[in-house]
Amino acid sequence: MADDPQDRLRQFSFQVFSKLEGAFTAGMIHLGDRLGLYRAMADADGSMTSHDLAEATGLQERWVREWLHNQAAARLIEFDDQGGTDRFGLSGEGRAVLASPHHPAFGMGMFHRLPQTMEALELMPESFRTGLGHDYDSHGPEGAVGIERAFEPWNHHNLLRKVLPAMDGVVDQLEGGASVADVGCGAGGAVLLMAEAFPNSTFVGYDISHHALDRATTKLAESGLTNARFADPGTSPLPSDGSIDLVTTFDCIHDMAHPTPVVGAIRSSLADDGHWLLVDIRAGETLSANIEQNPMASLLYGVSVLTCMSSALSEPDGEGLGTLGLPASRAEEMANTAGFTRFRTLDVAHPMNAFYEVRP
Repeated sequence: MADDPQDRLRQFSFQVFSKLEGAFTAGMIHLGDRLGLYRAMADADGSMTSHDLAEATGLQERWVREWLHNQAAARLIEFDDQGGTDRFGLSGEGRAVLASPHHPAFGMGMFHRLPQTMEALELMPESFRTGLGHDYDSHGPEGAVGIERAFEPWNHHNLLRKVLPAMDGVVDQLEGGASVADVGCGAGGAVLLMAEAFPNSTFVGYDISHHALDRATTKLAESGLTNARFADPGTSPLPSDGSIDLVTTFDCIHDMAHPTPVVGAIRSSLADDGHWLLVDIRAGETLSANIEQNPMASLLYGVSVLTCMSSALSEPDGEGLGTLGLPASRAEEMANTAGFTRFRTLDVAHPMNAFYEVRP
């Protein structure tokens, strides 16, 4: 019966342990990506046995078999035992999300950095006591790679074709020659993408993460582009003379320890006819709204504690916005306070983010 206390206890226990199941399966997804298991399954001509997959990857069959059993039980891979032999494969959706780095739905970035994210648990008790968090470089070089792999596939498919054209006259400015700054550029994917597409414009990516800047600098050298560079704002700050035509910020304002002065610096850098493309996590105005409207709310609040809010509290007096800390109303309020006068939501579909065009 629904009102039976023992039944309620069993249901609650199941709910708790389902979260633990998710944690362990997330670890298995990390291994599937890291060891090339998903890639080998995607490349196979049809389904595979555990022996087939072990041979294709050069791994030990017994370990591969147990991994496959986890993935089949989690309903992440296809499983067929007809004929007395267990065979496994990827659906089309599985190939896209698990094994296709250039697909916009590719989802392995956050799983790539899962070990680094989970290591932050060891730092959390002290953070809870002192109030001081840890910046993104605390996750090491692989943390930066994970962020890169998480965001670049979607950007490669949509930034040039959908996002920039949704802004008022920005593509024409870029084609004619504009000065662009990407604040919080990470590994530089958006900067390099735009720099290649708009050779008449110049691009500077700014980030405080040395690991991310190392990645960006390496990729810039590999690209051969001459109209882009990367800088640490601590030593080479954003100009304050109104010389920038376009500023972009991709999923970083909520991570910043002091976003209010950064937004002020963005306004000072922009020409009077300039544009700020603000991209950040789509958030509700209240906890209730996030819980009711976002099925991933618990995930995002957990990510916030270990990563985003931790970064936003990594300096004394940090503002601590966190992953879901920048709903549209707060973003617009911060923009208005900095001297912007126009704020509109762009019609860009994204599973997680909101896109705003902000103007002086």
